[in-house]
Amino acid sequence: MRHILVYSDSLTWGIVPNTRERLPFEKRWPGILENRLRETGREVRVIEDCLNGRRTVWDDPFKPGRNGMAGLGQRIEVHSPLSLVILMLGTNDFQFSHPYNNAWSAAQGIAALVAEIRRAPIEPGMPVPPILIVCPPPIQAPRGPLAPKFSGAEQRCQGFADALSEVSANLGCAFFDAGTVTPASRVDGIHLDADQHLLLGEALVEVAARVLTN
Repeated sequence: MRHILVYSDSLTWGIVPNTRERLPFEKRWPGILENRLRETGREVRVIEDCLNGRRTVWDDPFKPGRNGMAGLGQRIEVHSPLSLVILMLGTNDFQFSHPYNNAWSAAQGIAALVAEIRRAPIEPGMPVPPILIVCPPPIQAPRGPLAPKFSGAEQRCQGFADALSEVSANLGCAFFDAGTVTPASRVDGIHLDADQHLLLGEALVEVAARVLTN
């Protein structure tokens, strides 16, 4: 059995846009990824660590515990040995509430998380897992209850995929741009609708399988 850790935010947690409801595991993209990989004969377990509002390395002034760096090393330690870590963060970095909310800064936040994963205090002899960085779809015009938090985010997130692609290449991480297979939610312009989870989960099967084979 090979273990994949997904470290992400509400886009992966499976929040139903403009509600506080959650899609079931088999409808969320990690569940779709696990099931499709199993259908190909791979014995895998996808572990979700997805917190609503999580940033890369920044604090949320209104909600505690949203800094993605906090406790990350221990999460890697808890779930090791890991065959793959998938990082999909950055959307919340474009909220209005901190000064480091452009594409370059968010990409540097991901780079810091990669470094933290690689220095996690895992047991001797356990492998440092490969990392797949997934860029979330670009934010569209935010709508609904979260619109004030994301005011102007559709402009600030421009160039994020290119910045993350460069970071991934420099750090030797695999990279996938979710925006190549799905836009953000048609409902709120931020999250993923159920059919978009399906598209992303299925698109990541080949990418994850390639990393697991190496």
